[in-house]
Amino acid sequence: MSAPTDVKDVVREKYGQAALRVTAGQGGCCSSASSATNCCDPITSNLYDTGQAGEVPAAALEASLGCGNPTALAELKPGETVLDLGSGGGIDVLLSAKRVGPTGKAYGLDMTDEMLALAEENRRRSGLVNVEFLKGEIEHIPLPDNSVDVIISNCVINLSGDKDRVLQEAFRVLKPGGRFAVSDVVVRGEMPDAIRRNMELWAGCVAGALSEADYTSKLASAGFGDIEVEVTRVYGSDDAKAFLAAEGIDGNAIAGEVDGKFVSAFVRAVKPASCCAPGCCSR
Repeated sequence: MSAPTDVKDVVREKYGQAALRVTAGQGGCCSSASSATNCCDPITSNLYDTGQAGEVPAAALEASLGCGNPTALAELKPGETVLDLGSGGGIDVLLSAKRVGPTGKAYGLDMTDEMLALAEENRRRSGLVNVEFLKGEIEHIPLPDNSVDVIISNCVINLSGDKDRVLQEAFRVLKPGGRFAVSDVVVRGEMPDAIRRNMELWAGCVAGALSEADYTSKLASAGFGDIEVEVTRVYGSDDAKAFLAAEGIDGNAIAGEVDGKFVSAFVRAVKPASCCAPGCCSR
């Protein structure tokens, strides 16, 4: 099943507007230039340290709408090929390209024209030549089988309405022994219906969040092994109020219901090195 059209439309519009704000010099969601818009939420803020921020063009950092820092946690090696699902303004692609070096390659995949244009400009400003941005959807990755060493992603898989397809595609393009290493929002316990139904919150990674058990099960069904979910940040009721306010929603009524139920997590898994490992032969 593909993602509902309304979800994809909301996601495309939100990320397109974010890219246009940065391109117009209005700053990113948490920059001083846009502080009056009250759009700085606790999920997307303070993810990159000063050293990493200095490695990429400012526009790449300003356009980041992730929930973690996969390049800081993924063990990238020189010469590897990396694919970032939902690469946005390109910050994680550019950081990855530096890690894998001139003998490696970093791909970014995004479906939003405005973000791709911004990412290309950031690539040009960075001077990196081992970077390539691709237009497409994460449910249909435009790369061959067994072509990527590492897949990263930063709070994007939750934006898909067909996460099983995303994980199957990730498995397909990874080389045997390849690594899946993404940051994402994970839910603990039951999610209030008001959040599940809200498209703006889906576009902000929350409404589409999987439980830890569901994430693990879907990865295993896709064929992955060595699955780990490492919590990197827990969001309390005050965080929930701030996030909901950033989406134009009064969070006072439901903030208590989501206290501690949403976490940012680093999700790791490995495609078995042997074709005849469990779950691999049939793919």
